[in-house]
Amino acid sequence: MSIQEIIKILTDSGIEPNEANIEVKLLLEHFANYGVKDIINGTKLTEDKLNIVKEKAELRAKTRQPIQHIIGFANFMGEDFIVNSSVLIPRDETEILVRKAIEIINKNNFKMALDVGTGSGCIACMVAKHTDCQIIGLDISSDALNTALDNASRLNLFNKAIFRKSDVFSNVKPGETFDIIISNPPYIPPSEKKNIQIEVKFDPEQALFTKDEKGLEFYEKITQDAPKILNPKGYLIYELGIGQSDDVKSIMENNGFKNIEIIKDLAGIDRVVAGNL
Repeated sequence: MSIQEIIKILTDSGIEPNEANIEVKLLLEHFANYGVKDIINGTKLTEDKLNIVKEKAELRAKTRQPIQHIIGFANFMGEDFIVNSSVLIPRDETEILVRKAIEIINKNNFKMALDVGTGSGCIACMVAKHTDCQIIGLDISSDALNTALDNASRLNLFNKAIFRKSDVFSNVKPGETFDIIISNPPYIPPSEKKNIQIEVKFDPEQALFTKDEKGLEFYEKITQDAPKILNPKGYLIYELGIGQSDDVKSIMENNGFKNIEIIKDLAGIDRVVAGNL
C-alpha cells in the first residue's frame, strides 16, 4: 500500500484529486505524524501507520463523512478547532465575517460582543483572541456549547470568551448590553435540503436550515430585538446566504440600522453585511 494508492481510494469515490491530496495529507499528519519534512527527508512510513491512514480514507470514501470529523479538528484562521456532529465545520467564508468584526471592534475600541449561534465557538474565540473585547457566545445546543468551551480552553481564552445556553436572546440577562452582535445564523431554506453536498448532511440541521422558504427567519428574529440590547451606535454583522443580501439589508434598515456595508467573498458573492444604529 502506498500514499498514491490511498489517494486513489478517495478519487475513486468521487472526491476531486486536489481535495483528495489535501485530505490524505491531513490524515497522514494526524494519524501517522507524517508531514512534509518526512517526505523531504525520505522517511518511510511503517505498514501499521499506512494501514491506519488507509482505514480512515476508506471510511471517508464509503460514508463521505467530512475529513474534519474523521480527524476531529478543523483549521480556522490558523487555529485548530475541535469539531463533531453537534457543530458546523468552520468554513473559509466565515473568516470574512470574523475579520470584519475584528476590524470594527478594534477601530471603535469596543469592549462587549455577542455571538449568536456560536456552535464550535470559532467566531467567539477568534474575536476574543484578536481584540480586547469580552464576548459571550449563545447557542441552543448543550453539545455545541460543550465543544465551544473545549475550544476556548485550548486557546486559553478564560474570561474572554464565555458561553451560555440561549434560544437567540432568551437568556440575555436584564440590563446586559453589547457594542456588537455577530451571527452566522441558519440561512438555508428547507427546499434546499435535497441539493446540499453529502458532506454537509453531517452538520447539525438546526445550524443549517430555517423554517421559512427564503432563509430569513433568524435574520428577522435577531434584527428585530438587537436594538434592545445594543449600545448607542452599536453594530450588527451577519454572514449571508447566496442571494440574501438585499433582503437582509432591508430587514436591517427597517429596524433602524444604517451605514450598511456589504462585503463580497472571493467568488464575488455578497457574503457579509454590517450596519450600526
